[in-house]
Amino acid sequence: MNDTVLILGGTGKTGRLVAAELRQLGESVRTAARSGADVAFDWYDPATYAGALQNVKRVYLVPPAQDVAFADIVAGWVDTAISLGVAHVTLLSAFGIDRAPGDVALSAVERDLAGRADLGWSVLRPAHFMQNFTSGPLATQVQAGSLELPAGNGREAFVDTRDVAVVAARTAHDPERHRGCAYDLTGPEFLSYAEAMATFSATTGHTVVYRPVTADTFLSQLLKAGAPRPVAQMLTSLFETIAAGHGARPTDSVAAVTGVAPRSLREFARESGPAGAGSPVAVTHGNTL
Repeated sequence: MNDTVLILGGTGKTGRLVAAELRQLGESVRTAARSGADVAFDWYDPATYAGALQNVKRVYLVPPAQDVAFADIVAGWVDTAISLGVAHVTLLSAFGIDRAPGDVALSAVERDLAGRADLGWSVLRPAHFMQNFTSGPLATQVQAGSLELPAGNGREAFVDTRDVAVVAARTAHDPERHRGCAYDLTGPEFLSYAEAMATFSATTGHTVVYRPVTADTFLSQLLKAGAPRPVAQMLTSLFETIAAGHGARPTDSVAAVTGVAPRSLREFARESGPAGAGSPVAVTHGNTL
């Protein structure tokens, strides 16, 4: 293909990993972000849309991270993208969003894409990222040796962002093969946070103890740290979902798309180092915590 693949959020999170994977596949890639990318892009400034979309047919779409009410903004951007020739979008969503209420922004974005006859799409619904233990909002707690969350004894099939990026790159590289597909992306294990921290501690030599806290305590801590209330409430709800027994369960989607089994938490921790330095990729968006 001679067109360019646009990577929104291309300087962090999963975006730069997807860009690297696509370049290895021989694709022409353009990263877009508010700063530090190939082209300046701001969800809240439509004047930046056309420059980012020039000669673009395929897009890796990471929704805005600044708030939780972004469905209309994304829909407007998609309108512009289609008018400028975009034919396929790969959306970074979240595990379980297909079962979320209709007023959840990511759910609304998924429905909007699925309803567009003039656009191909793929949806990625990853579990909580392993990289959250080594960079981003949870890493400070992990480095201090005590992880406090309102997840109770609930379990999650934590996934490595590198596995998510490989799947994303495949969908953008071969859009017809993955058109209309939604992939639930997980790691191979179904772990409680206590089990996850025990694995992390034993593998890295950096002891971390998981301590369950109430949702009110966690929400208060987030607000005190300066998180906007809607974002803090959304993050708290994510962990309450796990506590209620609705965390992501292992799937075979990563292996089905890539031909390679997803990394285990032990493999990730072994590569993270004894101090929990881990990957430099920060994952702060609520839909992938």
